[in-house]
Amino acid sequence: MKKDTNHKFYLVQEDILPEAIKKTIKVKEILKHHQTKTINEAVKKMDLSRSAYYKYKDFVFPFYDVTQGKIVTLSIMIFDKPGSLSQVLNAIASHNGSVLTINQGIPLQGIANVAISVETKDMKCTIENLIKKLEKLSGVSKVNVIGQA
Repeated sequence: MKKDTNHKFYLVQEDILPEAIKKTIKVKEILKHHQTKTINEAVKKMDLSRSAYYKYKDFVFPFYDVTQGKIVTLSIMIFDKPGSLSQVLNAIASHNGSVLTINQGIPLQGIANVAISVETKDMKCTIENLIKKLEKLSGVSKVNVIGQA
């Protein structure tokens, strides 16, 4: 496949991907974490043909790999109670995320939407793990990625 400079990316839920693409991503993870010595061992472990691996390997990436070093905008639904936004900001700061913008809407029915843009370049965790940590906070109802630059 010829590489084009005008790349289009899509965020797709994993469960609708073909098995070959899912297995290619897993092979890349196996190789990244040095769980096998060779590509051949990794594709055998995942029951994937080498040709399928080479066909897709340069074109599929876990979401968190392409968000590292980028600006990610999160939509966070927080409860309208003192300290909720502070919890979120502290969690981002504790993982070395740099908050660039905050835009909070007026709370409706006890919940406010906050859009936060975060620079991920120096973060100690993936954006995926940060989202999981934010979702566990008592002041947070829901977290979604709404953009990336």
